[in-house]
Amino acid sequence: MKTATTRRERARVATSAEIVTTARRLLIEHGVEGVTLRAIAREMGMTAPGLYRYVNSHEDLMTGLITSLFDEATGCLEAARDAARHEHVGVRMLEVCRAFRRWALANPAELALVFGSPIPGFSVPEEGPTEEAGRRFCGVFLGLFIELWQRQPFPVREDEDIDPGLRAGLDAWSPVELNLPAGVLELFLRCWMRLYGAVTMEGFGQLAWAVEDAEPLFELELATLADVLGMSDAYSAPPSSAG
Repeated sequence: MKTATTRRERARVATSAEIVTTARRLLIEHGVEGVTLRAIAREMGMTAPGLYRYVNSHEDLMTGLITSLFDEATGCLEAARDAARHEHVGVRMLEVCRAFRRWALANPAELALVFGSPIPGFSVPEEGPTEEAGRRFCGVFLGLFIELWQRQPFPVREDEDIDPGLRAGLDAWSPVELNLPAGVLELFLRCWMRLYGAVTMEGFGQLAWAVEDAEPLFELELATLADVLGMSDAYSAPPSSAG
């Protein structure tokens, strides 16, 4: 039986959401150094003791902010996947990749916080909400990768051809319920590294010295990804990159 939410509970949820929104605005305007409990209390017209009723520490604040950003990015990926739900799994995967890039370029400060350099004095709590949110984010791509493998297996390396140290790491990481060959997991990580690298290099401005518009390069990476996964027929360049 559901219990009706009290006015006090609704007010607490609303204030907690406003804290995260304010923290994000400070991040955009002043960088990560500007995201402090004192600054948030000032912006919201609260006292420091009042803010501590909602946030236990600066680490707690950053955990909530990063988790919310992961959740937002995950929502963008899921929306792109679901919008193409009637398409081939390869098409859905490529749309998810493009959605990651769009979110990254639209949110450079947030990208830097979530995927950039570690924050001095802050470490993500193990098995906490941020780690779980990160797994959900990566899981959108992983889920499609596994679906593609199950529907039309692509070439992967045999277990004995994989470096023993890497193989041990893959075996330790592999979700037991999936029962996937080590070669599939290895190729997933290689593809994920490729996607992550392409998105973050552009998002962090590391390609600006060479090209003003990196979308054609990104599309080349997607075309290569499609070829590696045996789904070249699923790739079609968007009009803006078709030349």
